[in-house]
Amino acid sequence: MKQRSNTHPLAGTRAVVRAITVLKALGRSTNAYGITELGSATGLSKATVFRLLGALENEGMVARDVSSGAYRLGPQIISLGASALSTTDLRTIAHDELVRLTNESGETATLEVLTDDEILVLDEVQARFLFGATPEIGRSWPAHATSTGKLLLALSDPMPALPRLTRLATRTVTSKADFERELGRIRHVGYAVAVDELEPGLVAMAAPIRNHLGYVVAALSLNGPGTRLGSKRRRALLPKLCRAANRVSRRLGASVRTAGFTSKSRVIS
Repeated sequence: MKQRSNTHPLAGTRAVVRAITVLKALGRSTNAYGITELGSATGLSKATVFRLLGALENEGMVARDVSSGAYRLGPQIISLGASALSTTDLRTIAHDELVRLTNESGETATLEVLTDDEILVLDEVQARFLFGATPEIGRSWPAHATSTGKLLLALSDPMPALPRLTRLATRTVTSKADFERELGRIRHVGYAVAVDELEPGLVAMAAPIRNHLGYVVAALSLNGPGTRLGSKRRRALLPKLCRAANRVSRRLGASVRTAGFTSKSRVIS
């Protein structure tokens, strides 16, 4: 026999749950909804939807278009969402993924952002090897010679002006036409690799982090010597890196999406 729960819902809980259902339905669409459409989307009667919308409109949680009578999310719910996002610390959210990447790969993992024509290291977890990349938190590097910089330049919307392409190592791209072709390849595959571009012997690869609007706001990177990060090992580590960046993105409110890497993707080297 099924036993009854000893707990009872608080008074008004049912109405709260229904109101949340209405708000979620409005949040899933970019279009405004009429009462009939909201009833179909939520499974609630039109009378119930009408009453809930009246209460939500009074609190600024929904707004009604005067001409069409359709409803959309209101200024107060948008303000609450913005407040929630403002309390989100990117570095805190990403740190566990940096630790996981370093544990899985042994290499240095970093969180980086684009500032003008440079990338800035926000956080890093050092490699377990004696010989490895040693970026410093707060250190900046020329964007055009790094995997994170190339990635963030390629995926920024709108893309900023190209930086001065100064040669820093044997394979630094200094031709504007070649650099634009490189950015095009990065947009196609969804990740970036830099080999001997910042300094000889250094290899780095980067995957994008997106926010709740789908914009690329940062990148995760794995860095190490070319003696360990050859093309075969990069091919094995890139899916792990992209999945880690996706997990951070989802915690920032981004929709579920891949970073562009598949088993058939060709590693840029």
